[in-house]
Amino acid sequence: MEKKHIQFVEVGPRDGFQNVTAFISTETKLEIIEKLLEAGVQHIQITSFVSPKVIAQMKDAGKIAKVIVAKYPYVNLWALVPNFKGAQLAKEHGLKNVNYVISVSESHNKANVNKTIDQSFAELEKIIKKLPELHVCLDAATAFGCPFEGVTPYEALESYVRRGIALGIKEFNICDTVGVAFPDQVRGYITALKKSFPDIILNVHIHDTRNMGIVNTLAAIECGITKVQAAIGGLGGCPFAPGASGNTSSEDLIYMLNHMGYETGVRFDCLLDAAKYTKEHVDGNFSGHQIFILKQN
Repeated sequence: MEKKHIQFVEVGPRDGFQNVTAFISTETKLEIIEKLLEAGVQHIQITSFVSPKVIAQMKDAGKIAKVIVAKYPYVNLWALVPNFKGAQLAKEHGLKNVNYVISVSESHNKANVNKTIDQSFAELEKIIKKLPELHVCLDAATAFGCPFEGVTPYEALESYVRRGIALGIKEFNICDTVGVAFPDQVRGYITALKKSFPDIILNVHIHDTRNMGIVNTLAAIECGITKVQAAIGGLGGCPFAPGASGNTSSEDLIYMLNHMGYETGVRFDCLLDAAKYTKEHVDGNFSGHQIFILKQN
C-alpha cells in the first residue's frame, strides 16, 4: 500500500512555551528549535507576536524570528498573531506565514484576545488587505467545545469557515483548544467540512486534556486530513482556557504515524532527544509519554 504523506507542524516553541511561567532564555528556545529542525521538522511555529504585557514569555519574538529566518530559509516558519500589529511585526521580521486566531465561541474570543468575533474578523480583513504578501492560516479556536459555552455546534463552525472563505482565507486550523473533543465528533465535523469546502486546506490542532489527543488526531487523518499539529513533550495549554492541559505530544504522535507507515519526514529518535532536552531545560506542564521512558526497546 502506498504510504500517505503527513505534514507535521511543530507548535511547541509557540503554544508550548506560552504557558510556561518562568522565562525561558532566548538561547534555550533557539537550541530547542534547532534540535526540532535537525530532527527533520519542516513546518514549525517558532513564536508569537503578542503583547509582552499579555504573554511575557514571547517578549523575545523578534530575536527568535531574526535568527531562525536567517538560518533556515528553506523551512516553513510560522508565527501566531492576535491582531494586525502582530502580523505587521511578523512580516517585518521576515516571516511569510502566520496563524491568526479567532475563536468560534464568543466568550472565549473575548477572554483570549479581548475582542468580539466581529471585531476579530474586521482585523483579519485588514491584515489580508494591507499585508497581502502574508499567507494567513485562520485558527478556529474552540472548534469542538468551549470552556465557557460548552459543546460548539457544527453549524457555528461551518458558518465561521464560510466567513473566513469570504475574506479570501484558503487554509484553516481546526482547534480543540480545551481538549474536549472525542473521535466521533472529530470524524463528523471534519467529514462535513471537507464535503462542504473541498478546496480549502484543513489542519487539526488537538489538546490532550482527556488523553484523546492521539486518537482524535488519527480520527482526523483517517477522514483525509494531511496536516496535523502537536507540541514537543506535549508541553502547553491555553492561558485563557481554564482546564486546558498539554497539547498532543509530538514525539508520541510521530512514533505512531511512523510505525503506521505514514511519511512524516521526521526522525523519531532525534525528536525524542529534543523532547528530553526540552524537559530538562523547561519547567513546564509535559503530558507526553515517551520522555519518561528511560530506554527504548
